[in-house]
Amino acid sequence: MSHARIRPLNSCAAKPGKCPDGYTTRRVPQDSGIHEGHGGLSARRRPLRDWLNSKHGRTPLGLGYELCWATSWMDDVNRWIAPVLGLPELPFVDFGDALFQDRPDGVRWKTGPLVDYANGRPFAWVDDEQSDLDEAYVTGRHRGRGLLHHVNPRIGLREDDFRTLTDFARSLETARAIG
Repeated sequence: MSHARIRPLNSCAAKPGKCPDGYTTRRVPQDSGIHEGHGGLSARRRPLRDWLNSKHGRTPLGLGYELCWATSWMDDVNRWIAPVLGLPELPFVDFGDALFQDRPDGVRWKTGPLVDYANGRPFAWVDDEQSDLDEAYVTGRHRGRGLLHHVNPRIGLREDDFRTLTDFARSLETARAIG
């Protein structure tokens, strides 16, 4: 049995065998080396079935953001996901030792490295596993504005999600013009 994924860009929570409209199926072989040594995806030793929507690559490029990947796939995302979405090779957040490490305070393992990566710059983080604890962490430790935008992992990104990201980017432009 393979693992089906959509999440923001690919869904693991969608029901297997029910590929959403507009998505195509891509299988990542078990010997791809993804997360080797981290106990992550490749440790499952079975192919991953990803459901990807090629429109989701073009849309973010037009939103005015400096894009980067914030995924446990880290640099492997540029090999396995970006080409299907029509995205160029993008920088990625290197989670290093934080990868999949639970924190005692309940803040997600991605949150600290993302705040460090943003380094005070405004940022939007699109994910399906954010909580109020992550929001509080960002608010308390990040000097710039941050948008933590939750995407339903069963359906992935939708037009409303892209509108929210567009509105946030515009609010930053307005703030610069006023300030």
